[in-house]
Amino acid sequence: MTERSAIWRSVAFLGLGLAWAAWAFAHGKDRWPVPAEAKNVKNPLPATEASLAAAKAIYLDNCEQCHGEKGKGDGSDAPLYSVKPADFTDTHMMEEMTDGEIFYKISEGRRPMPSFKKRLTEEQRWQLVNYVRTFAPKLEPAPKTVGASVTKKVLPHKHQ
Repeated sequence: MTERSAIWRSVAFLGLGLAWAAWAFAHGKDRWPVPAEAKNVKNPLPATEASLAAAKAIYLDNCEQCHGEKGKGDGSDAPLYSVKPADFTDTHMMEEMTDGEIFYKISEGRRPMPSFKKRLTEEQRWQLVNYVRTFAPKLEPAPKTVGASVTKKVLPHKHQ
């Protein structure tokens, strides 16, 4: 092997390594791992008119500047951060997350989002879980049919 081909081989290997690292970083930065025990925590708080009204005030005071008034992740401060705030109107994302996951994320935070464990009571954090769920339209349950392919229909959401 000549010295020139060894250099090209090294450059190619380095380039592939950098490309793989960039791909891994880009695809891993949006992941927010939540411990299994947190995912399985059940919401003890029913979504009542009073609790949703209380949560709306908390949301507007603590969350709206990043997540936006309508929960789309488009608040006035959102462009300031490299991590895009969650879009609570994304039905599929919200359907995939358990209440326990949302509660964990509100409680623990992750840069640039602060932890609200000491800023809000446990009840207020559960109220927020119920409130952010109001932003996403509900999926209509698929009818039970045998052997047929059925898609879910998105129903209009009822946001307060």
